[in-house]
Amino acid sequence: MKYIDEYRNKDIVQYFAQQIKKISTKPIRLMEVCGGHTMSIQKFGLPYLLPDTVELVSGPGCPVCVTSREYIDRAVAYSRLEDVIITTYGDLIRVPGSSSTLEREKGKGADIRIVYSILDAMLIAKKNKDKKVVFLGIGFETTAPSSAAGILKASTASLNNFFVYSAHKVMPPAMETLIDEGIQIDGYVGPGHVSTITGQGIYENIPKKYNMGVVISGFEPVDLMQSIHMLVQQFENNDPKVEIQYTRVVKPEGNIVAQQMLDEVFEYRDDWWRGLGILKNSGLKIKQKYEKYDAEKMIAVEVEETIEPKGCICGLILRGEKKPKDCGLFGKVCTPSDPVGACMVSSEGSCHAYYLYNR
Repeated sequence: MKYIDEYRNKDIVQYFAQQIKKISTKPIRLMEVCGGHTMSIQKFGLPYLLPDTVELVSGPGCPVCVTSREYIDRAVAYSRLEDVIITTYGDLIRVPGSSSTLEREKGKGADIRIVYSILDAMLIAKKNKDKKVVFLGIGFETTAPSSAAGILKASTASLNNFFVYSAHKVMPPAMETLIDEGIQIDGYVGPGHVSTITGQGIYENIPKKYNMGVVISGFEPVDLMQSIHMLVQQFENNDPKVEIQYTRVVKPEGNIVAQQMLDEVFEYRDDWWRGLGILKNSGLKIKQKYEKYDAEKMIAVEVEETIEPKGCICGLILRGEKKPKDCGLFGKVCTPSDPVGACMVSSEGSCHAYYLYNR
């Protein structure tokens, strides 16, 4: 198949639905760990095509959702400094901190600019040499290489007023922690964009250690239904392994150049995930060699005490223990236009997806 309409072909989707029904004899609980997958699954109504034996549940696949409120609080604090310009992707600007959002601070006069790439942020730094320009680096292995590339480019250009505030995370520690903590998972729908960078090797420990399969999936309904079929087949045959369904994009070795940039600029650190707490070696910290571009190291600021919202169960949803409609705030107090938690505000959040397509 070469064209997008083929990957949305109803006949092919129905074919995989029938094949899954034929082979699925035992209850199986599959978790997707990518916000893009969550959105597609709900948008195309895929759970309603599956037999009762197959349950789909969302995991910690939304980078905005798993990021701490303390990160937002610090970004807000930076924005209040007169000599700082904050640059950020659009999905972060409305995420609630303890007492404010970047959107509110922008409304009060803070210089906060939405950018489409780190190169946009660097251009702003070049044009505003009297300001400290902070790029909010958020996301998993998908977006971390662009932050690394920006830091390398800034170093080559001696761009000394440019900084990255890193909240980059890596996926495998979260996937393994969920299993270790007893969350019922029988297979993972592996993240497509992350795996474009990393390849399949980062997941090999899951079938070896936990006897559980991982299928790296694309984002269209045919992709996801085929991936579910592959996982059910593995489960029924007791043959767990890492497979790539998304072969048109993901290669087993991943993107070697991007991996080299990550290794050059970042090192692992323990990091906090919403719903999971602090996970060992799950975050990416800027190496000492490039610390002059590290906002946390180079820009001192006083950050308010972090306060979590009452009643929000975003953490339990990210763990796969609850679904959005289990939350008493869902669709009432908490909506995309007035979100209480990050799972509702992010375009990749489970609550946002359920609100749009599964209320």
